[in-house]
Parts: sequence; structure tokens; C-alpha cells
Amino acid sequence: MNGQATTPEAQQERASVLELLDRVLNKGVVISGDLVISVADVDLIYLGLRLLLTSVETALEVGTLPEHPQRLQ
Repeated sequence: MNGQATTPEAQQERASVLELLDRVLNKGVVISGDLVISVADVDLIYLGLRLLLTSVETALEVGTLPEHPQRLQ
């Protein structure tokens, strides 16, 4: 590969990370959270955050992505 010897433990760790990434992209994961910015106990800004992490193929299958999304140019 890059001239460095790899141990079985390093190969197993690499395989585990790839398996995790494959599972996340195939199934998808949603991360959500709330953020409130306040000064002197007065709430000024509220942010409701939701992040969907999945592959394009999975998003198209479940209908969370339009058929032909517009791309930024």
C-alpha cells in the first residue's frame, strides 16, 4: 500500500469503520438538536437543527430527495 506494515488490529479497525460507514449510508441516520443563544437570561435566538445523513440512493428510495435535485453551480 503505502510502504507501512499493517497489523491485524489496524486492518480490523479499518474494516470496522468501513462497515459502520456502509451501514450509515445504507440505513441513514438523523441527528437533531436545539440551540438557544441568550444574554442575561433573555433568549435571543433559537435554532432547531435536523441533519439527515444517508446515501443519495437511499434518500431517493424513501422519498426524502426529489428525483432530480437542483445542483449548485
